[in-house]
Amino acid sequence: MRNILDNCPKRHQDELKMKLRSMFDAIDMSTARKLYSEIVTDFAAKAPKAIECLENGFEDAMAIMAIPEYYRRRLRSTNAVERLNEEIRRRERVIRIFPNSASALRLLGAVLTGAR
Repeated sequence: MRNILDNCPKRHQDELKMKLRSMFDAIDMSTARKLYSEIVTDFAAKAPKAIECLENGFEDAMAIMAIPEYYRRRLRSTNAVERLNEEIRRRERVIRIFPNSASALRLLGAVLTGAR
């Protein structure tokens, strides 16, 4: 969504954001496609770069629809990945230099398994 809104003129961003949010929160793929076509129709003239960005990434962004609705919100966010990277960086700062690649892999394994 950020990439699309970055390519949209400021005066249309709020409206486009609201419509994109409803598309990404759609219950099923057919509803998402219907909302997608409405967005393309409404904003093709107002924000052509944003619509081009949406068209290029629609199928990739909507791949999450194959997963049950219960898991979508959590999996579509990058929060878990960012938290994992933060935890790895925090532990890496203490170690500073790894003697070999196996020790780095052990650290990654420990962080992923939740070992303290």
